[in-house]
Amino acid sequence: MTHFTQVEATDEGVRIAFREEGRIVEVGLSEDEVRHLVDELTEWLYVSETEQDEALKFDGVIEVGTERYMRDTRGALVPINLVRPIDKLTDETVRRMIGFARDLSAQIARFRGHCYDDIGSLQALIAQEYGARVGGPKGNVQLTTYDGTLRVSQQVADLIEFGPELQSAKVLVDACLSEWSAEARDEIRAIVARAFNVDREGRINRAELFMLLRVEIEDARWKRAMDAIRDSIRVIGSKTYVRFYERASADDRWSAISIDLATA
Repeated sequence: MTHFTQVEATDEGVRIAFREEGRIVEVGLSEDEVRHLVDELTEWLYVSETEQDEALKFDGVIEVGTERYMRDTRGALVPINLVRPIDKLTDETVRRMIGFARDLSAQIARFRGHCYDDIGSLQALIAQEYGARVGGPKGNVQLTTYDGTLRVSQQVADLIEFGPELQSAKVLVDACLSEWSAEARDEIRAIVARAFNVDREGRINRAELFMLLRVEIEDARWKRAMDAIRDSIRVIGSKTYVRFYERASADDRWSAISIDLATA
């Protein structure tokens, strides 16, 4: 843990002396660096005490008086000399990676915000200049460089859920399949089974459900079931995605620029 011992103003800025791991360290800060530090400290004051405690324990070690501990999964403080070296190494490795992940997550969040701002500003400028809005009515827009090798695509997808009408549709579909018995095609039965199955989170398979809507069958109950499915669809919001593409020349195929850790 770091203990500040002296803070002194100088012509260039501020000189700070502090004790760390038993030795005195001196650091000189310029006026700009001091202003930046003050901004960070001001932001720190608005962080909750719990978040401050967690941030101070970035190395996993907790000091109580002169003793050093690590907290185990039960919340108990274990003297650091009783913690196995491999456990300490694992703890240090995980905390270091999590630190990088948090910084990267914050950077991506800022980048995403800048992308939305840049696209919105360009749309507003074009609308002001030509009296026409760039993009579709939902907010979908594609922007391409002059040489046709780089593209930014903004897509707005509806967030939907299914209402209680879906259960009525399931009853009608089951009645149809039961009456059709062997006459019903196996592929229709398979689509129905997949469409009304739920995953581990209890979510309906939307892709299969929409595929079911495209099956044309001349049966009054089937048509009522499809109407019930359509009536059950509710748009509860939207989510905006920004994707990036590049290609070597204007004649080549587009290749996505991945920001996904799993595919980067």
